[in-house]
Order: sequence, then C-alpha cells, then structure tokens
Amino acid sequence: MAGSVNKVILIGNLGRDPEVRRTSAGDAIVSFSLAMSESWRDKTTGERRERTEWANIVIFNEQLGKIAEQYLKKGMKVYLEGQLATREYTDKDGNQRKSTEVVLQRYRGELTMLDGKGGRGEGGGDYVGGSAGPDNASFGRSSPMERGGERRPAPASTSNRGGDIDDDIPF
Repeated sequence: MAGSVNKVILIGNLGRDPEVRRTSAGDAIVSFSLAMSESWRDKTTGERRERTEWANIVIFNEQLGKIAEQYLKKGMKVYLEGQLATREYTDKDGNQRKSTEVVLQRYRGELTMLDGKGGRGEGGGDYVGGSAGPDNASFGRSSPMERGGERRPAPASTSNRGGDIDDDIPF
C-alpha cells in the first residue's frame, strides 16, 4: 500500500467554551474539548451504564475557527472531521509530555453545529459549519460564509393527509 489515511469523524458535545489564542503572526488557534458518550443496559444487573470519552480539538482553519469562536458554547452538539496529531512538550515541572489531539488543519476539516440556534441539545440541525479546501474550495459542500447564510429548502411533502404541510425543516 502506497499511503495511509488519517481521518477522524466525531459527534459529541463541547466540554467547555472554545478558547482562542493567537500566534505571533496573528493567526487564531481555537481549542476546546469534546465529549462523546455512549450508554447501554448492563446484561447482568439491568442497570443503565454510561461511558464518556474526551477528545481535545484544535482548529487552525481560519474560517472554521471564526465560526467556532462566534457560535459554539459549552454543551452544544457538533459534528467534526479532522486528523489525529500527537505533539510533545515540556510541562511547567520540566517533564516531557505527549498529547494527542484532533486537528482541523488550515485547508482541511469540517465543523457542523447539530444543535439549533438555542444550543444545549435542543435539536434543530442548523448548518453553521462547512468544509474548507485549498483556496476555500469546498469539494461539493459549502459553508454559510460562502452561501451568504441561506438555509436549505424544505423537501416537498409526500403526505396524503389532504392538506398542505408547511414545515420549516432545514434539510
């Protein structure tokens, strides 16, 4: 095999508000933690069990960073695509440490809000993220920045209930 694939797809809830830092060149670096929970019923005891995995997310993509900074809040559900990256650093006590993060690179990555405008798990599905490719090409998808913020049209109703249903469904 000539190559390999490094792609991470996650759906989870923000564990904290996004934190924005700036490089000496003025580029924004946005970071936050993401919680992915799964629950099941224990076969032996019948109890409900839950396990949560945490991932550190770092956004170097300028457009997605602006969206994250402006719209994302602790508890919101998001879909994201990025790459695994491990970095080594020395902590304040002089110990060598490693940290593995999901990184949305400068010209790659996708971020989509899955919560409504009210946030905090209320459903909704407003599309606020997008993918960014070289020179902002979107490879078949477009972000609201490129579309001017318009919403997708609601599908036509196929119901035979004898009336027109005028739902405001965003997909």
